[in-house]
Amino acid sequence: MAVSQAASAGPLVGVRVIELCNTFAGPACGRLLADFGAEVIKVEPFEGDPVRQMGLFSEGVSLQAVSIQRGKRSIAIDLKTAAGQRLLRELLVGADVMIENNRPGVMERLGFGWNAVHALNERLVMVRISGYGQTGPNASRPGYGAICDAFAGVRELTGDPDRPPSRVALATTDYLTAVYAAFGTMMALFHRQASGRGQLVDAALYETAFSMMEGFVPAFEKLGHVPRRQGPNLPNVAPNSLYPTTDGYVLIAANNGPTWERLLAAIDRTDLAVDPRFISVYLRGQNAAALDALISEWTSHYTGAEVEAAMLRAGVPSSRVFTLADVFKDPHFEARQMLVDVPHPVLGSTRQQGIVPKLSETPGRIRWSGHEIGADSEDILSQVLGYDTQGIEKLLADGVVRKHPSESAGA
Repeated sequence: MAVSQAASAGPLVGVRVIELCNTFAGPACGRLLADFGAEVIKVEPFEGDPVRQMGLFSEGVSLQAVSIQRGKRSIAIDLKTAAGQRLLRELLVGADVMIENNRPGVMERLGFGWNAVHALNERLVMVRISGYGQTGPNASRPGYGAICDAFAGVRELTGDPDRPPSRVALATTDYLTAVYAAFGTMMALFHRQASGRGQLVDAALYETAFSMMEGFVPAFEKLGHVPRRQGPNLPNVAPNSLYPTTDGYVLIAANNGPTWERLLAAIDRTDLAVDPRFISVYLRGQNAAALDALISEWTSHYTGAEVEAAMLRAGVPSSRVFTLADVFKDPHFEARQMLVDVPHPVLGSTRQQGIVPKLSETPGRIRWSGHEIGADSEDILSQVLGYDTQGIEKLLADGVVRKHPSESAGA
């Protein structure tokens, strides 16, 4: 699906968001809001968001940045200057949401803590994303998603039991925090409809990670159970694991009774239905190693495609372990518009992940790829803040604002 660069409607049309974020969690939150029509103005330092220097590059363009910055406009402001801080206050007066993911205390030192921005605009929703939250003894500690995974106990559960803790090669906690932060934003905007007042949304990376420990928290309190790494298995649930094939691996999950029975029929092992080790969901979980060995004995004689096909014919959830090359060839991703061609001024176009979630009445849309640092500085100053040409030129000459060397990348 190709998309045009023309602005499009969406459920958040009319919501203005000021993003003062870097790297992953904050920018991903801003991207979610932009995908659904919010006007997102990204305020960057002159050197830009560090994410612009991350990931893989094509023709000098960060392919991470073109996606995570999509749908936003960029203005480069030196917030260490009094004039730059004045510009930010002017932006916040007319904004609905402000997102920041600096270490607690940074915004206060600049004069933009919660009390200050609430006094400036009592309708403003301030979204703060940090490693450990805005309060508590660890609030001032620096924390990336991976660090907070360790603190929350999630890293201890990641990987094989006979090896050191591993990690998913993605910023999973950052992206889930972005979803929590966007959810908090929407709840705060909903509440504002009745109260007329904004509020503070405090999203912490470690709390996002810890929220995934839902079942283990009461188990430790009641039983003293400390969960450990399980490799590819889902703890105490079987069969639900990774099984070998002649050309790779397949995931199979038969968590309940009817699915378990269909799996047994598919692998011609209906005798296991009366095996005392496997006659209930609980017992199958307790005897997962033995059960996985029996299933692996069957899968190891077939290709991944053959195992997957047999499972799907039987109505058993299953998938080969896809690479991104497999994803690009898969018709389901295409049918669901999860691979989208987005125009780009340097690259021609970039293939990006599609909109999540799908809305029937007010679907989101990708309006444009991420703009360069300061590409919209002049437009934002004139169109949003009402500065005339002389005023803009003075801000540029004084080094308060910077624009991108190329002409403005208008929407």
